[in-house]
Amino acid sequence: EVQLVESGGGLVQAGGSLRLSCAASGFRLDDYAIGWFRQAPGKEREGVSYIGGTDGVTYYADSVKGRFTISSDNAKNTVYLQMNSLKPEDTAVYYCAADLPRGILWMHAKLYDYWGQGTQVTVSS
Repeated sequence: EVQLVESGGGLVQAGGSLRLSCAASGFRLDDYAIGWFRQAPGKEREGVSYIGGTDGVTYYADSVKGRFTISSDNAKNTVYLQMNSLKPEDTAVYYCAADLPRGILWMHAKLYDYWGQGTQVTVSS
């Protein structure tokens, strides 16, 4: 059974940092890609970052470039999202999702078959 479990969310002041984890089970990260998405109240789910399991290619939304870093530890079957210089507008529920590598289509949430339950990130001003 494919399962994704996010952790690491919380409340942080603007300018602070958090590291989110996405622990995968039921499949090997080597064979899949992981996307991080977020959804704020009243807004659509948006792509934040992506890492390809086979080639390690990474993508970032313009809004987080230079502040967020995605990485993968295949030995632990876990993907991380290091978030620095957090802003109030980063407040959202963050989800990780898995599917076959999508490349430049990575931001299309509907293409992903497997999702975690989400973890809340709240950035206070």
